[in-house]
Amino acid sequence: MTLLARDEADVVENWLDFHLAAGADFVVATDNRSQDGTTEILERYARDGHVHLIRESGEDLRQDEWVTRMARLAATDFGADWVINSDADEFWWPRGESLGDVLAAVPVRYGTVTAFLRVFVPRPGEGPFAERMTVRFSALAPINDPASLYKPIRKVVHRGHPEIRLTRGNHALVDSPFAPLRGWFPIEVFHFPLRTPAQTAHKAELQGTAFARHIERAPTAYHRNMFEALGSGRIRDYYEALVVDDDELERGRASGRLVDDTRLRDALRAKAAGAEPAFVIPTLVEDAEYAVEAAVLGEADVVRLQRRLDELENRLVTVEQRLGTRVYRKVSRTAMRVMGREEPASR
Repeated sequence: MTLLARDEADVVENWLDFHLAAGADFVVATDNRSQDGTTEILERYARDGHVHLIRESGEDLRQDEWVTRMARLAATDFGADWVINSDADEFWWPRGESLGDVLAAVPVRYGTVTAFLRVFVPRPGEGPFAERMTVRFSALAPINDPASLYKPIRKVVHRGHPEIRLTRGNHALVDSPFAPLRGWFPIEVFHFPLRTPAQTAHKAELQGTAFARHIERAPTAYHRNMFEALGSGRIRDYYEALVVDDDELERGRASGRLVDDTRLRDALRAKAAGAEPAFVIPTLVEDAEYAVEAAVLGEADVVRLQRRLDELENRLVTVEQRLGTRVYRKVSRTAMRVMGREEPASR
């Protein structure tokens, strides 16, 4: 696995313990200017032989570049058969006995599979995130806002390759050398992006600074909204608006929009008690329910593709209109000069 982290001390040790127990053989990690203890945790696991640590001092969060570097290093220097590229707030849950087992089932002709992102909602109270955050949105919940961090989305897993290239967010490969295995999602990704008011404010600040320094890369709508809330002094209101209290949880359960999911909590509890987490092969009924949810990803992809096509069409119309105006003005000036009504600009 690869890991990109900055100031994630509240989750990174859990991340390492969980994935090493889930079947990850080794971690190539990039620490980007952490100041909260994240670096020291990664250094400890590096001394124990579980992590190869890269220290990155850049402020512009070149995620696609840094993750691509780690993914290539995993293949060239550490012999990775498969590479999972992760952030510190993502926990990759195999729908089988281990990550290695589910990926070993992929036929040789295929080189990429996709994972299903599960976003967990903030809950009231304090304490460890996994103890509080045991509720997520169902994939069947009607979320139509493209700026929502709860919208259905996928992540890519790929075979090791020395020339691999990742997109921002690890959602796809650029010029992939691999045939994709479509329609099968052997891994669920438990995502915990917003955990406390302070962590949310810090995340907004780091992301906003990175996008400001990397002007050619536009922020996502989700990050832009969060940064605007920080700039206007409304970041706590932004966070509190996303917190699901007990009353809202009951309504969400009744409507099927919200789902209780304690798998990560239980796995971390087992690990803390000295036991290994249990990864159970899903039953036929569970697989059928999962297939229904997974179908939503395909529908969401169609919607996103149509939205991108609409944006592209609007841009082309704008370019054509601007081009038409420029051509008209140029032809008009030329005609005026020919008719002797305007002196050439070069004189």
